[in-house]
Amino acid sequence: MSNLKDIQQWYAAACDGDWEHSYGIRIETTDNPGWIISVDLARTALYGRMCEMEDECTDGSWASAKSDGIEFVAGCDPSSLERAIGYFVEFAAAESA
Repeated sequence: MSNLKDIQQWYAAACDGDWEHSYGIRIETTDNPGWIISVDLARTALYGRMCEMEDECTDGSWASAKSDGIEFVAGCDPSSLERAIGYFVEFAAAESA
């Protein structure tokens, strides 16, 4: 569960007494079925950073993510939530590398 710990730490670091009142992280289910994760990048060190990631496995699982510099969005099948969270962790880590 390292990815979960890492996204929790990123969120805690982004919270400054103001940011969390207007921005945040949302994890929701979709009707296709699957998951979607949205992370607001405004007023963080990741603002303006763009990316696109995609992964499809032979077992039918999939995950994809992209950032337009304002919001990071990842989607995945019902069994790949950890992988989708990992995309954000990878995206955030690349900024500090």
